Formats: sequence, structure tokens, C-alpha cells
Amino acid sequence: MNSDYDPRYLAGVLLFNAGDFFEAHEVWEDLWADSAGRERSFYQGLIQAAVGLCHFGNGNLRGAVKLYRSSRDYMAPCGSPFLGLDAVAFWRQMERCFAEVLTATESDRRVELDESLLPTLLLDPPPEAWPDPHDFLAAEEQA
Repeated sequence: MNSDYDPRYLAGVLLFNAGDFFEAHEVWEDLWADSAGRERSFYQGLIQAAVGLCHFGNGNLRGAVKLYRSSRDYMAPCGSPFLGLDAVAFWRQMERCFAEVLTATESDRRVELDESLLPTLLLDPPPEAWPDPHDFLAAEEQA
């Protein structure tokens, strides 16, 4: 078992779990650009999950549903677990979080993100140390 995760992956996990979805997506985009194959697809799925949650929180339900579906499509071929993430458990959480918006009709625009249903990314094995995610945000803002 390898717990040598890329610090950008870990920083994004911390930001995602704190509900800072836009910031998580920013950090992961840098990692995505440097990756290939299944890892690239996995990171694309995480990025789109984070942005989908941003859209949901901002009331852009059509965008949220579109990104929910594309995110799942990107992550599906990676299997579970992948990079320490139990993707099956993560998608169960995403399904619960998005259940109401996935079944909403066009005329029902009152669906709001229930923060008690936000998904959490858990890694097994856990990393030996977690980075300070703000180190990665500062670098992004200066770029």
C-alpha cells in the first residue's frame, strides 16, 4: 500500500472536505495538467464533482446535474479504490447529496444544496502527513 500521495491531491482533498469546492478544483487542475491515463481521468472527475457542487450551491441546477454526470463518467473506469479513495462510497454520498436535484423538473427551481449531505473524501491508507492547502492556493493566485 502506497501512501505517497501528490501534495496537490491532498491539498485538494482538504479543501473539498472543508466545502471550498472552487479552491479544490483550482488545485486539482494543476495536478490534472501534469497527469496522464487513468489518473488524469480520475482528477478530471474530482474537478468536475467539485465544480458541480459549486454550481449546486450557487443555484445553477442544470450545470450541477451536467457536471455530476460527467464527473461520474470520468471516474468510473478508474475502479475503486483509486488513489486511496473508495470511489463507490464517494458516489453513494454524491447520489444522496444530488438526489433531489437529479429528480427535479425544469419548473422546480427551489432545490437547494443541503450542507448536511455534502460528500467527504476519505483516503485509505491515510497520508503520513497533510500539506497546508493554503500553500497551493497562494501559488495558484500568483500564477
